[in-house]
Amino acid sequence: MGEFQSLLINPPLVIALVACGLAQLSKLFVELVQHRRFNPKVLVETGGMPSSHSAFVAALAAAVGESIGWSSVEFAIATVFAIVVMYDAAGVRWAAGRQAAALNQLIDRLEPDQAEEFSALKEALGHTKPEVFVGSVIGVAVALLAYELLPLT
Repeated sequence: MGEFQSLLINPPLVIALVACGLAQLSKLFVELVQHRRFNPKVLVETGGMPSSHSAFVAALAAAVGESIGWSSVEFAIATVFAIVVMYDAAGVRWAAGRQAAALNQLIDRLEPDQAEEFSALKEALGHTKPEVFVGSVIGVAVALLAYELLPLT
């Protein structure tokens, strides 16, 4: 079996990708409920409820724990990686998005001839803590359900 085919049957990787996709797809439902509109753009945008990045890394960590063992070095590495990604999403990237919003407001106050050299910055870069939490819950739930329902071990 080739290396690429091996990736496709790697349960932790596949589970993480499924959790990420599920979280990203659920943004369509959230958009429908919150704004009463179908907006497929949320499928490719960053930010929003839930955090698909958090679902991705939390599912990976949980799947590694289920497949290799909760006391394994691999689980520890995956968990530290997940914490860093989730902290970054709710901390650094969230703050960068707030700064982008402030800069966009300043650009809006410029005279039109001064503002033409600036383009609006993307503001939805990170996630709120609830978005990260819900994403991580989705990820862990997908991983645990996969190992409970499917013959993966």
